[in-house]
Amino acid sequence: MRYIIVYDSSTHSLSDSGPALDCADSLEKASQFPVQILSGGYEKFSALYPFLRTQKILYSIRELESLNLYPMEILPGKLYMGDYRQATNIQILKDLKLNALVNVSDECSLVFKKANCTVLHIRIPDSAEADLITSFERMCAFIGSHLNTSSSVLIFSTLGVSRCCAVTMAYLMHHLKYTLKEAWNHIQQCKANMRPNRGFVQQLSDWELQTLGKRVTDISEPNY
Repeated sequence: MRYIIVYDSSTHSLSDSGPALDCADSLEKASQFPVQILSGGYEKFSALYPFLRTQKILYSIRELESLNLYPMEILPGKLYMGDYRQATNIQILKDLKLNALVNVSDECSLVFKKANCTVLHIRIPDSAEADLITSFERMCAFIGSHLNTSSSVLIFSTLGVSRCCAVTMAYLMHHLKYTLKEAWNHIQQCKANMRPNRGFVQQLSDWELQTLGKRVTDISEPNY
């Protein structure tokens, strides 16, 4: 089993003693993969994500395949990143209390109006020749204006792998003054299969120069 997460009612630290740590220790001895413990346990998780609570214990394969997959949480309770299918799911928009959307896909939907969301739609093809950097300022200003008023924002593209990842990194570099490497690592921890195309990587390097005044990240490294 690739992902194992153990939780109890309220464990907050690995220095705590309790059933969660005992169970994790036992599982780790039999697993080739890391065993993780949910910080804060069920109490904290259910307070933050009440829509993910359930009394069900066992699921069939069909039931698991039909579960809603939610966007990645980039900044807790504020900034999310996902794909077009998630962005057009009314239930997901309601559950995450999304007020604003940055759409960098080619598609548009009437769902956004029904959900009463403010949408910034900038059509950007997912190609190495596409010009994304000239829209960074506008997108960062839009995202920042909504986050500053305690609104939550979803950035999305068609598949949620390339364009939205590049835009999200650009915002982290602009807002938190991250280097490209720091922004890249942050997004990769949230979404392991993220992969901005090579043209976007070069534009993010140019954005790093523009926001920080120098190039810090070596994009010739294999990781990029």
